[in-house]
Amino acid sequence: MARLREKYQNEVVPKLAEQFHYKSSMQIPRMEKIVVNMGLGEAIQNIKILDSAAEELAQLTGQKPVITRARQSIAAFKLRKGMPIGCMVTLRGNRMYEFFDKLVNVALPRVRDFRGISSKALDGRGNYTLGIKEHIIFPEIDYDKIDKIKGMNITIVTSAQTDDEARTLLALMGMPFRQ
Repeated sequence: MARLREKYQNEVVPKLAEQFHYKSSMQIPRMEKIVVNMGLGEAIQNIKILDSAAEELAQLTGQKPVITRARQSIAAFKLRKGMPIGCMVTLRGNRMYEFFDKLVNVALPRVRDFRGISSKALDGRGNYTLGIKEHIIFPEIDYDKIDKIKGMNITIVTSAQTDDEARTLLALMGMPFRQ
């Protein structure tokens, strides 16, 4: 079992139940999935950048990414419907907890001038979205082998009903929020 999953069951659940006074244990918020997305607009001109991005995303998450395609044509960007423009991975279960552990304890502290992440990036339904400008903050990425620094979006989907519940859940799980 992942280290963070044990922490959730043994420490976080009792604290959440005490703080929010839940009547049922099924009401206690939990992380449902983490979606990691790399949108690559440059893939229109250079298709090989998509292959390297998919390979690097597979290294980070331990799961093969899905190639995302354009939903509609946009003439100004020379984009046609169905062209590959990114890749994404949906993590659940132990892989989700292991990736979250790696993100919170290893990758985010490696960001230059890191003072914490914003606690306002919740969407009103208990989901948190985080944008990372440089994917090289993860230790699996070999700095010498990358051709271009890529960004990514990480969405943490929780079963929390409100932003306050989700913020408390993520803070107890170790997310470094800015004070």
